[in-house]
Amino acid sequence: MYDYRIAATVFSCLATVAYLGEVILSKARPGEVAGYMATAPGLMKVCQTFVACVIFILVSNPVSYKEYPPLQWCMAVYCICFILSMAVVVMCVGECTGCLPISFPKFLSGYGLLAVAMYVSATILWPLYQFDDQYGGKGSGSTNEIAVAVLTGLNLLLYLADLAYSAKLVFISV
Repeated sequence: MYDYRIAATVFSCLATVAYLGEVILSKARPGEVAGYMATAPGLMKVCQTFVACVIFILVSNPVSYKEYPPLQWCMAVYCICFILSMAVVVMCVGECTGCLPISFPKFLSGYGLLAVAMYVSATILWPLYQFDDQYGGKGSGSTNEIAVAVLTGLNLLLYLADLAYSAKLVFISV
């Protein structure tokens, strides 16, 4: 059973590296207009969803979070942000960004603000309720729980960078 997980992780990493290479090559062509997915925010969306997938693999055991509502909130944060990021990726690939009732950059800024706020709460709550004895934590924490805490912080940084870029598009006109 672990062989499948290892193979899936390896191929997912290879696909991510291939995508990064494609983005780098497509941005290197002067004079050519690249789509949203070949830009830094598009790449960040892919990275955010990849990190969320790794988090899902690490917390595949519900026992680690089912007893505490704050940890369930963290799982909701991971799921909601993953679904919304995937929706943005699908809208961009399907060229459906014009179907939104508001402009796409405003949508991205609003979603980015929501995601940052949610990830700030998860970045605080996950370690607090996993590692602090006062809140029912086990004290030491398993490798998976530590990795989830680190990946939650990484995703927060990705969402912050994405929000900054999206806000720059909306609020700073050249």
